[in-house]
Amino acid sequence: MAYLFAVFGESIMAENVITDKVVGKRRKKRSRAWDHFSRKTDSDGNEKVVCNYCKKEYFADTKEHGTTSMLTHISKCPKMPYNIDIRQSRLAFQPMIGGNKGDVVVVPWKFDQEECRKALCRMVIIDELPFRFVEKEGFKQFMKVAQPCFHIPSRTTVTRDCFNLFDEEKHNHRGEDLGKSISKCLHEWGLHHIFTVTVDNAGSNSVAITELSKQLTKWGTNLMGGSHLHIRCMAHIVNLIVQDGTKEANVSIERVRQAVRYIRQSPARWKKFQECCEDENLAKKSLCLDVPTRWNSTYMMLKRVIEYEGAIVEYADRDIGLTLHLKFVDMVDKNSTGTLLSSDWEGVKRITKFLEMFFNLTLKISGSRYVTSNLHFLEICQVGVYLNQLISNEDHVLAKMAENMKEKFDKYWGDTEKMNKMVFIPCVLDPRHKFITLGFALRKMFGEKGAALEIGVRTYMESLFNEYTKPVDSDKNGQFSSTEVDTSDSRSVDSRSGGEFGNFFEELQKHTSEKGGASSKSELVKYLDEEIEVGKSNFDVLLWWKVNSPRFPILSEMARDVLSIPVSSVASECALVLEDAYLIRLGVH
Repeated sequence: MAYLFAVFGESIMAENVITDKVVGKRRKKRSRAWDHFSRKTDSDGNEKVVCNYCKKEYFADTKEHGTTSMLTHISKCPKMPYNIDIRQSRLAFQPMIGGNKGDVVVVPWKFDQEECRKALCRMVIIDELPFRFVEKEGFKQFMKVAQPCFHIPSRTTVTRDCFNLFDEEKHNHRGEDLGKSISKCLHEWGLHHIFTVTVDNAGSNSVAITELSKQLTKWGTNLMGGSHLHIRCMAHIVNLIVQDGTKEANVSIERVRQAVRYIRQSPARWKKFQECCEDENLAKKSLCLDVPTRWNSTYMMLKRVIEYEGAIVEYADRDIGLTLHLKFVDMVDKNSTGTLLSSDWEGVKRITKFLEMFFNLTLKISGSRYVTSNLHFLEICQVGVYLNQLISNEDHVLAKMAENMKEKFDKYWGDTEKMNKMVFIPCVLDPRHKFITLGFALRKMFGEKGAALEIGVRTYMESLFNEYTKPVDSDKNGQFSSTEVDTSDSRSVDSRSGGEFGNFFEELQKHTSEKGGASSKSELVKYLDEEIEVGKSNFDVLLWWKVNSPRFPILSEMARDVLSIPVSSVASECALVLEDAYLIRLGVH
């Protein structure tokens, strides 16, 4: 800048001091923009500033226009000697994919502020760093050395960027992408034989399973064309069914909810409620307030409230504030007394009993330490029959709830053509039920269609069993099943299958396979012809098949695969995550 000062020294010194027109004082310019601009007056008498490098003009009145446009121009001026064109591609070195350690390739690279911000977000997420990490002095010093052009965002901006990145990744999770990702993981883990996949009812999951089925077909391990690959999460379906039923507004439930909320809002009220519990000889337990969008929490609240009915009634007599609170909330009912009536308690008890079945059902099917697939369809059938009975109930609230739930129930389990037949086979492989129980349940649930569906299940089960009687071959990935045995005898037979011996051993092997297949197929017939086992409360179906595996070697292998199917994915939106429910499960199991 020495030559600039020599040429324009006097003018710059003169321009650095201006006259304040309002107060008549002279003040020094403080903005760094004046180091790169000069003043001028155009033909109309307007004061302007000119860039010292590219000669671009801006208005000079700092009170009206400020110096923002000047500062912005400095960072983008193409002739500014201190500026670097960050848009220009440069050469960079990147590790070579598939190469040896230390191998690199030369690629074009250019600085991109937005891409750097995304990379920063990924680093914060992957390394689980706090958002304030970007404001630490050490990181700032590092970035000044590594990339001075990068403008470090604040922790608030990084937080917002992380949420935006999450939304962007979530929208990209299409069914095809999910299917490819699952296939990639399975291949890396060496898992090429997949029997079933249990997922919830999102549309993208259905597409993902279809893509996975195509990949299994390429591997040569897609059993029966993947017709039973997709298992819908029962807990998720039950959750959707009950949510549709509980949409019906119920005044009694709302009054109970408001009463619980009022008591829990103040330590003084809670102390008074504890005194009421002592007078009623009730144990001191907390009243739980529900989340209206979670039916299981509503059930837990109502169940606890019923236990403390006497204490709540006593509290209402002692605290007039509860009555006023209920009157204010229940403004729709002009004749409301502001108290919990006997009809409210009766309605709450009926609804609680109604929800209890679905609550226990969800606990039962969400288990992970015992077989659940053999009870799957029987539980479905019980729900369907129960809803049909409640639709004609005299209680209009329960009848309306049951009607809404039955509509959602039929969406998933009402069409026999769309149901996965693998749902029925575990029931048949339970020696306490077989087709005797299944046939009764099908006719009970589907009426005349039940008999035709039973025939279809028999046919499907025979086809599945035939898959297990086929000789085991290596798949396209060179993977063999654990049941294949490669002995020296079999190798010697294969070596003599041609040449001077002709086709004798090939025909002999085919004859043996056919006869052995017919003999093995009789395992299924023999199992179905036997009498059913007497039901016991502690019956272990896996232990039964383990003991009887010498009699049914192939069928027991099929039973092992079928009975291990999880009927619930235990997704966060359908599992009962309440602490009380979790303790109940621990106590039972």
